[in-house]
Amino acid sequence: MIGFDPARFEALAAVEREHFWFTSRARLIVWALRRHFPRARSLLEVGCGTGNVLACVTEIASLSRVVGAEALAEGLAFAARRAPGAELLQTDARRLPFRGEFDVVAAFDVIEHIEEDERVLAEMHAACRPGGGIMLTVPQHTWLWSRRDEFAGHRRRYARAELLRKLAAAGFVRPWATSFMALLLPLLALSRRRRTFKPSGELELGPAANRLLGAVMALERGLITAGVSFPAGGSLLAVAHK
Repeated sequence: MIGFDPARFEALAAVEREHFWFTSRARLIVWALRRHFPRARSLLEVGCGTGNVLACVTEIASLSRVVGAEALAEGLAFAARRAPGAELLQTDARRLPFRGEFDVVAAFDVIEHIEEDERVLAEMHAACRPGGGIMLTVPQHTWLWSRRDEFAGHRRRYARAELLRKLAAAGFVRPWATSFMALLLPLLALSRRRRTFKPSGELELGPAANRLLGAVMALERGLITAGVSFPAGGSLLAVAHK
């Protein structure tokens, strides 16, 4: 079962190009792709949503084939406009129609929405070429669970050991991982303890706050690219190989 309200795509598409979290995550993903898979020529993004990340990775000259897979047609309508250079298809992540085709198979904040996450990871492994690999981002730390996770349609938040174990069970090897949203973790933890809950709250930031939070994330990204692997943070980025 997939937990995501397709009506949220419009709200996401309206802010993803400016909101500090989405822009910071996209830049971190592009860095990790170049760092861990410098010779990759093909990429499949599972659960591509509105195409925000697809639009970023299609700008990487080394990729000759970029495919976005999404279960919900509402997301693909946005992705078609944002990433015109990508192939798009509507498909269930639990039944991917690919076998051994891609250098990189990715899912960014997707598998936490799916009850059968281990099945999705097995399908991603099957879609990956030998020598290729997987890239994932997921929400981290079960103690951060809140009404916001329920609103987002999450089935779980991950512990690092749990995610790495599931990657290994799917057949992936040589994992690398780092937390991100690490420097902002205290602020994130405080926000999760509020008694009042406004569904659109995290998407509604003033320009000054957005710039400040973006600057903190830029500092954090600089530390990660310099070799720091944060042990804790609101989200987790993982890379592994087939």
